[in-house]
This record gives sequence, C-alpha cells and structure tokens, in this order.
Amino acid sequence: MSNHPNTPPDSHTTINDSVTNLRHAPEESSAMPVGPKARRLWKFRMRPDEDDEPEDWWMASTAIPLLAATLGPLANVLSIAALVTSWRENYTDSGADTDAIGFRDPHWCIALNATSLACGFAGNLFLMFNFTRRIRYIIALPMTIILWYCACGILIGITTAMDKNVPPIRPHQTYSQGFWHAVIAAVLYLFCSMILMINMLGYFLGHYHQHFALTDDQRNLILQTMMFFIWLAGGGGVFSRVCGFTFVDALYFCDVTILTVGFGDITANNDAGRGLVFPYSVGGIIILGLVISSISRFSKEIGHDKIIKKHLNRRRVMTVGRSVTTSLEFRQRTVIHDYPRAEVSKLSPADRTIAYTDDGHDLSAKANHKNGAGGRTRDFTNSEKPRGGMIKRVRSRSKKPKIYLLREEKDRFDCMRKIQAGTAQYRRWYALTLSIIAFGLLWCVGAVVFWQVEQREQGLSYFEALYFCYVSLLTIGYGDKSPKSNAGKPFFIVWSLIAVPTMTILIGDMGETVIASFKRGTFRLADWTVLPKAGVWRTFLENHPWLLDWVQRKEEAREAQKRIEAGFQGPDITDKEEPPTIEDLAKEDDAIVTSHDLAKNLALAIRRTADDLKSVPPKKYTYEEWVVLTRLIRFSAAKDSGEVSIEEDEEGMVEWDWIGEDSPMLAEMGESEWVLDRLCESLTRYMRRQAGVGVDRGVGRGEVDSGGGGDGGNGDSMVGS
Repeated sequence: MSNHPNTPPDSHTTINDSVTNLRHAPEESSAMPVGPKARRLWKFRMRPDEDDEPEDWWMASTAIPLLAATLGPLANVLSIAALVTSWRENYTDSGADTDAIGFRDPHWCIALNATSLACGFAGNLFLMFNFTRRIRYIIALPMTIILWYCACGILIGITTAMDKNVPPIRPHQTYSQGFWHAVIAAVLYLFCSMILMINMLGYFLGHYHQHFALTDDQRNLILQTMMFFIWLAGGGGVFSRVCGFTFVDALYFCDVTILTVGFGDITANNDAGRGLVFPYSVGGIIILGLVISSISRFSKEIGHDKIIKKHLNRRRVMTVGRSVTTSLEFRQRTVIHDYPRAEVSKLSPADRTIAYTDDGHDLSAKANHKNGAGGRTRDFTNSEKPRGGMIKRVRSRSKKPKIYLLREEKDRFDCMRKIQAGTAQYRRWYALTLSIIAFGLLWCVGAVVFWQVEQREQGLSYFEALYFCYVSLLTIGYGDKSPKSNAGKPFFIVWSLIAVPTMTILIGDMGETVIASFKRGTFRLADWTVLPKAGVWRTFLENHPWLLDWVQRKEEAREAQKRIEAGFQGPDITDKEEPPTIEDLAKEDDAIVTSHDLAKNLALAIRRTADDLKSVPPKKYTYEEWVVLTRLIRFSAAKDSGEVSIEEDEEGMVEWDWIGEDSPMLAEMGESEWVLDRLCESLTRYMRRQAGVGVDRGVGRGEVDSGGGGDGGNGDSMVGS
C-alpha cells in the first residue's frame, strides 16, 4: 500500500495504526460492564416501569397485543355460537346441511362449553385491565394466557370426547355449525395464547417495558373492534328472535349484511326483520369502516416507524459512506478500500469532530468519540469516519473559496432530496406489495378450504372456489355460489372478517400508486386534448429545459431579425427578476450586511414561511432558498464552536448536516414548519442579545452588535460546513 502513487509519505503508518485500533476496540470494550445490548438470551432481566433504555422487538411489544385484543372478542362470539347451538343434527329427506334438524347435546358437553366461554371472557377481561393498567402486567397477562389456554383445552376436550363417545351416526346425522364454531374458537384461543407468550418472553428478556404504550389510534382500534363484535353478536340474537333463524344462521346473515356481500341465500322473512335491516346495516357499516380505518392507520404507523425509517437511514448511511468532499479524501478512500467498513459503522453516532488539511501532506485525522461516561478517544483516518450522525468539519487556515463550499453542500442537499424521493416511492410500493401478498394468500388459501368443505354439498372445483372467493372479496355477491355446508358457513364468517378489510386496505394502497398514476395520465391527456389547460405548453417546456432553451434561442433570433429589418440592432432590455444562483450567493459582499439588516430580513422570512405553511402540496425549498434561510437562522447564534452545542440545548438547533441524522429533511414535521420554528428561535436569540439578558459565554453585547453581522454572513456559517 505504501507504493501507491497517490499516497503521501508515512500515510500507511497512520492508516494501519488507526485500523488496528479499531479492530482491537471490541477487545477493550469487553472489559467494561455488560450493558443491555450484550446480555445473553437466557438471562431474564425485567425492566422497571420507566427507564431510558431503547426498546426493540416492536412486533412482540405492539403488534401482538393488538392482534390478541382483536381476535379475542371474535373467539368469544364463536364460543357463544357453540354454546347456544346443538352440535349434532339429523338429516331430513333432502339430505342437505341447510335442512338438517339439531337435537340436544349431553349435559356434560353444555356445562363444559359454558365453562370454556367463561374462561374466554375472563381472559379477555384481564387483557383489557392490562391495557388500562388496572392490574399489573405481571399478573394480568399470565392470567389471560392461562384462561385462554383453559378455554382452548376445554373445547378441544369436549370435541374429542363427543367424537369418541357420542358421535353423529353416519350417514343419517352430522356435526352442526355449532360444533365447527367451537373448533374455530379453540384455534383462535390457542393462537392468541401462544403469541402473548412471545410478548411475555420479550418483557422477561428486557426488550421493552411491562406496560403497553398505546397511542390514541391503537386504543380506538381495540374499542372499535369490541364494539363491532358486540354489534355482530347482538344482531344475531335479535334477528334469530325476530325472523325465527337459528343463532348461527342469524350470525351468518348479519356478517353478510354488514360486509355488503349480500348472497341472498338467507334473507329477512317478515316486515319486522326487514325494518331492522335499515338501522342495523347502517350502524354495522359505520363501525366496520372505523375498524378498517384504524387498522390502516396502525399498519402505516408501524410500517413508517419500523420499516420506512430503517430504509431511509440505510440509504442515508450508504450515501455518507460513499461521499468524499476533497481530492485528498478520495485518494485515501482508494488506498484503504480493502479494510472492512463494518468495524467503523459500529461506532455510535455521537459528537464527533473530523479535522483534515487541504494541502495533501497530512493524511492523519482525529475523531473524538465521546461515550456517555466521559471519555474514550479513538484515532482514525478521514476515510474511516463514521457514516451516520452530524459531522462537523474543522478546516485548516487555508480556507476554501465560498463557491466550493456551497457546491459541496449543494451536492449533499441534492443527495438527500433523491433519498427522500426514493423513500416516498418505496413507502407507497412497499405497502401495495404487502397488501397484494395478503390478498393473494387469503384468496388462494380460502379457496382451498371452501373447495374441501363444500365438496359434499355443492361439489365445487378449485376454480369455482376461486371464483366464489373473488366475488366475495370484492363484495360483488352474485349469489350463484355461497357457503352451504355446516363447516363452510362458520369458516366464511372468520375468513370474510379478515379478507374484506384486507381488500379495502389494498384498494387504498392502490389509490396512492396505480390509481394515482392513472389519474395523472388522465389529467395529462385531458390537458392536451378535450380540456386544454392554460399554460400547459409552458409547463411542458419547463419540464424539458433543453427544449425550452432551444425555443428561446429561436425566439431571440427571430426578434433580432425583426429589429434588423426595422433599422436598429440593439437588444430589448427588460428587467427580469431571477432567483439567485450559487455563484450569486458566493459573490455577495457579506461584510457590509449588518445584524440589523439580517434581523429585518428575518422578520420578512418569518412572514413568507408562515404563508408557505398553507401550500398544497407542502412546500419544498430549493438549495438556494435554504442558503438564505440558513444565514437568517444562524446569524444570531454564538460564533465560537464550543458555545454552539450549549446554545442548541437552550435556544434551538443552529447546526446540522444535510445527510446526517439531524438533517431537516428527516424531521417529522414539514419543511415550512421546521424552518418557521428555527427562524423564531433565531429571532428570540437576537432579541435576547439586544436586550443584554443572554447568558454571558465570552461574547459581550458590544461584540454581538459590532461583529455579529460580519461573522454571521461568512461562508462557513451560511452553508453549515
């Protein structure tokens, strides 16, 4: 490596020493106390109610409890259907399941069935007490798991005992819908208990707190789900009484009605029932819409926090790892490209300072990596700088021209804009992909089940089952195919309650991708054909600069020819206000700009930014606009680099890196709102200094008044380099 033509003398020694130090860093840290990241999997470490440690296992900590709270009430409804319906039926002369007549079950079966239902309700109640913190987590969650296991075990026991001791006599008897409701309820109880055990394991291993930190949307989802299943079961009881249906048939009728499938195989058979359909269907559809809306928001929230942000940070870190700002750094990168970058990336993105020179002779650079306890320092080269976090560069006295600094910062700004655009596209298509996968699984797997359970009653082929599931998913409901078997109707209730909301979410995701693209294409076609839009040609030319430049040159040549023919040749001088370019900003004489002038511009900028908050779509500033805004944000800040970090904690952020973790483009709020906050903070700092009530950190009032304007307008302060 020392023979590399672009490597200055003695550079290999510094590089080797730095990499050696980094490779030995894990051995040094092994002697330190073991933290939460280094604990063993088998070591239980239950965390207190509140601490500052990070939380992981987000699926186990958030999604699993909500899934259990959603499926638990459904299992209770199915248990009610299993209790109030006999489990065996006698066939009539038609031999169809729909015409079979049930007969009484043994007393032990009814008693155990009621016990199972009580355990299921109690388990759900303990889970609600856990969410509301009425009962401690360490008590409530184990009780929920135990009670649901008991409910599942009892249902499995009585279904097995009945099949062994008092089974239906074939071919004259069969199991009813109540029996299959019990089987599905047992499966749901078992599934919920198992996933809650994963949640408890994560708590025992110290991955998160014991209490569920529910947001308003998550709390609404739980309440709306419980309300929906109460509405569904209550409607089943009312329609069974009014229309003379069995409870299981009434439950199936209510499910088909609320989901707007409308097969027509079971309908209200009297005026009282038909009159009840009016309020019941409207109320059920509203509640179902609320549930689907909450599920959609929850899925987007989870995807944004745990997947989209990781994708954005991964792209950002990759960009930082590939970026170079000087020819010296590029030469160093080519020299040590064989060293693994993973060892460097393990450093935490804390406060770091990277120093380097621009003359090409000193290759060494030092970075002070400060841990929370105070004080380890590692040396490494510029090319091995950490790839995340805010990086403050300290330049040598031979400062670069301002135009170079502006161009470097604009490159980083443009990179972050591309990352933003790519992440937005990734978010839309990622959600659509997941929805399509869920839709495909529910469609194909559901068709397999209906193909099997409807063989005796309808002789469905797999293609016919696919057709039936598709018609049901889109809530078309022709009625030529519908579930008729005793096993098919209970499964359809559970399947449709999962599949139809999934289809609704899929349509919503398509609205942001496929449908949005189709809409844009339709508008564009209308602009150029039947509904021409004013200014469409100008917009088209602005989107194609090469074509606009060509048209302008042709127009100028034509105007020049007209002036020659008219007898004069001078150009037509017009005053056109163009936005400033990087070159214009670099040529500005900042020394003559006083702090009072900047304060005046600051007030005007606050007013313009407040107007930008009303923009639809949200305003995205260009780099040139950011340069002007950045100067107004930073001119009132402390000028000493040691004071900036202290001042940021007290009076707001004044330093950031465009592709760092503190980039304004990574903020949860919009750019206009973020800029308005920073401008107001800058105005507050300026007023404090003018009033002389600011904390004295070595910068007196006289220095702020006399030298603040000149320092605030220099190149480093303006571009944040």
